[in-house]
Amino acid sequence: MGELSRAAKYQLGQIVRHRIYEFRGVVFDVDPDFQNTEEWYESIPEEARPVRDQPFYHLLAENETSYYVAYVSEQNLVPDNTGDPVDHPEIGQFFGAMQGGQYEFDRRQAH
Repeated sequence: MGELSRAAKYQLGQIVRHRIYEFRGVVFDVDPDFQNTEEWYESIPEEARPVRDQPFYHLLAENETSYYVAYVSEQNLVPDNTGDPVDHPEIGQFFGAMQGGQYEFDRRQAH
């Protein structure tokens, strides 16, 4: 993961928000480039479709009404600097305590 850690802008445990849509989440995995299905990619409206050759992030995400897992391109993320925790119910499966606005990745919990 050495090369990826230099290339990816966001780290495991970092809280980010979507640039366009109203949701935020915690990074729990990173793909160095697009690794989802072609069907998923084609379901994104063409004018909003991100380029494939960039990191994509798996997020434990939340919005006003629900919790879910999101798969988001780096170009569509910005840091969330509110310092507010993410309340996703699966946080404890991946992370320990939140410190300095970021969750500590718990390698013992990761699958």
